[in-house]
Amino acid sequence: MYTMSQEGNALVYRYDGEVLSVEPWGANSFRVRSTILGELEDTDYALLKQDEVKAEITVGEYRSEIVNGKIRAVLEVSNWSKKCDISFYNQNGKLLLKEAGEGGALNKKNRFFKPIIGGDFHLTVTFASEPKEKLFGMGQYQQDILNVKNCNLELAHRNSQASVPFVLSDQGYGFLWHNPAVGRVSFASNTTEWYAESTKQMDYWITAGDTPDEIERAYADATGKVPMMPEYGMGFWQCKLRYWNQEQLLEVAREYKKRNIPIDVIVCDFFHWPKMGDFRFDEEFFPDPDAMVRELKDMGIELMVSVWPQIDWKSENYEEMKQKGLLVKAEKGVDIAMLYNGNSTFYDATNPRSRAYVWDKCKQNYYDKGIKVFWLDEAEPEYSGYDFDNYRYYQGTNAQIGNIYPQAYARTFYEGQTEAGQEDVVNLLRCAWAGSQRYGALVWSGDIHSDWETFRRQVCAGLNMGVAGIPWWTTDIGGFSGGNPEDESFRRLLVRWFEWGTFCPVMRLHGDRVPSQRVMNQAGEVMQPTGADNEVWSFGGENCETLVKYIRFREAMRPYTRKLMEEAHTLGRPVMRTMFYEFPEQECCWDMKEQYMYGSDMLVAPVMYEDAVECQVYLPAGAKWTLVHDGTEYEGGQTVTVKADLDVIPVFLRDGKLSELVGLI
Repeated sequence: MYTMSQEGNALVYRYDGEVLSVEPWGANSFRVRSTILGELEDTDYALLKQDEVKAEITVGEYRSEIVNGKIRAVLEVSNWSKKCDISFYNQNGKLLLKEAGEGGALNKKNRFFKPIIGGDFHLTVTFASEPKEKLFGMGQYQQDILNVKNCNLELAHRNSQASVPFVLSDQGYGFLWHNPAVGRVSFASNTTEWYAESTKQMDYWITAGDTPDEIERAYADATGKVPMMPEYGMGFWQCKLRYWNQEQLLEVAREYKKRNIPIDVIVCDFFHWPKMGDFRFDEEFFPDPDAMVRELKDMGIELMVSVWPQIDWKSENYEEMKQKGLLVKAEKGVDIAMLYNGNSTFYDATNPRSRAYVWDKCKQNYYDKGIKVFWLDEAEPEYSGYDFDNYRYYQGTNAQIGNIYPQAYARTFYEGQTEAGQEDVVNLLRCAWAGSQRYGALVWSGDIHSDWETFRRQVCAGLNMGVAGIPWWTTDIGGFSGGNPEDESFRRLLVRWFEWGTFCPVMRLHGDRVPSQRVMNQAGEVMQPTGADNEVWSFGGENCETLVKYIRFREAMRPYTRKLMEEAHTLGRPVMRTMFYEFPEQECCWDMKEQYMYGSDMLVAPVMYEDAVECQVYLPAGAKWTLVHDGTEYEGGQTVTVKADLDVIPVFLRDGKLSELVGLI
C-alpha cells in the first residue's frame, strides 16, 4: 500500500521503494526529489539553503496538495496502479507544468529509474508538453535559436557549450534540473524529457512568477548572485593570442596610454608558463613579473593571467599531485585527458584538497605579485575526446557529477581570493553551471570562429545565459579562430562585433589572428606561436577611429553599467535582457532574437549581416525612444528602419533617459 503524508514541511509519497518529496524552497518555489530504496540526499550542487517558508499541506486518500505562495503542487495517485502524478499550478489556478502520466494502457512511468547493474540509475523524468509554450535559458549552445522549445540539448559541457539547466517558460514558471550528471533534455511538442546518464536521485526546483523578472529573482535567491563587478570590469579589456614575452605586453599597454585610449585590463594568455600545471611565469620570457605588474598598475591597468587546469606529465607539480590524489583519473586506460603540447590530465576541482593546492601555487606565483584577475580557461574541462563516462572525480564519476566542474573551478579561485581579503572578485571562465555566478564567474563563449553566422549565434547565447542565471558574459570580439587584420572582409566583421561588444556585460577584444608567428626559446625548442596583431590600431586607420569611439562611449556609459551590475549583484537580474524580460505583456517581444535590452533603458540592435547598412527595429509600446547617434525621437509600438553605416550600431534610449549619451556614437 502507498502512503501520502506530511513530513515536517514537506508532502511525501512512498510506494514500492520510491520516496517522493515536495517541499518549499524559497518564496513561491518547490524542491522536488525522489529516490529508490534509499533516503533523499541533501545535495547542494547549486541550490542554497533557504529560510523556511511554512507550506499549506492537505493530505487526501488519492489526492494531496501543497501550497507555497504563488505555486501549488497536486499529487494524484491512480487507484489502479498506485502511481503518483505531479501537477503544478499558479495562484490563479493556471496549470504550469505536469508530469506526462501513465498513458493509459501504455503503463509508462513519469520518474523512470532504470538500474545500472552494479551501480546507480539512469533517470528519465517526463512531463506533458504544451506545444505552443516558449522556453528560454539552458545556458550557451552554439545555435541561432533563442526559444529552445522543440530543441534537443546535450546536458554536457564542451568548448563553446555551457549547459546550465535552468529554463524559463512564457507560461509563468522557471525550472532548474538540479542534477550535474551528463545527460540530455528534449523539449518536444509531445513531451518534455530530462535524462541523467547516472544518478542516485531525481532533484529539481520549480518556481512560479507573474513576470520574467520575478522568476529570475527567485532563481537568483535559490542559487546565488554575482559579487559586485569591480570598477575595472566595466571598461575595455585588451587581449590577443598571445603576448609571448614581458616587453611585448608592456609595449602594447604603453601604446594605449600614449594614444590616450581608455583601457582597464590587459591579458597575459596561455603558455606564459614552462609546462602546463607549473602555475607560474616562464623566467626566460617574463624575467621580472613583479616589475611588469607594478608598471601596469602605475598606468591604471590590471593584469589578467591565464590559468589552465591541465597538469602535464612533465610539470614540476605532477608527481606530487598524483601522489596526493589531486588529479582526475581515467576509469580505464592511461590517465591522459588531453593531448595538447604534451600529455596531461586535470586537477580535480571537486576535491577541496586539490582546490587548496592549486590556489596556493597561484597565490604564491601570481596573486602575491598583485595579480587579482584570473582567466580560468579550459573550464569544461576540454577532453581531447569527450568520453564523458571514462573519468572519475573525488565527488563521483564524470557521468554522474561532471557538469559541476566549471563551478568548482571558479570556486577554487573565488574562495582563495576572498580568504586573502579581496572583495568584488571577477574571473573569466570558458564554461559555467548553475551556481557558478556566486563564485564570480564571467563566462565567455569559447573558441568560436570568426564569421558572420557564428557572430549571430553569440547574441542568442548571451541572452540565454542571462536567463539561465549567468549575468556576467562576453565573447572574443571578432571571434577566436582566424581573421586576418589585413583582410577587409574580416575588418568589417571585427568592427560590427566590436560595436556590439560595447553593449555586452564585459567588453573584451581577443582572437587568434593570422598569420601566426613562430616562437623559440634559447634552447632551440619551438614554443606556442603568437598570433598576428589584435590591437584597435591593427585594422586600419579609419576603423581604429571607430573602435576608439566605442571605447570612449563605453566609458561614458560607465555609471549606467555600474547601475546594471548593482542590479545583478543585489537582485540577480541579467545585464543583457531579452525583449520579453522588460516587455512581457507585448507578445511580439517573446519572438525577438536580434535585438535586446542592455538594462531597462537601452535597446540594442546589432548589425549582424555582412553587407547590411540598415536594419529594422521594433520599439516597444508605452515608451518614447531616442536614437543615440542622431537624436531622432520615435513613438513606441512600431517597427522602424534605421540606417546603420559601418560605424553605427542602432541603439535607442527609453523615455528620455541617458540623454547625455546622445550624439556620442
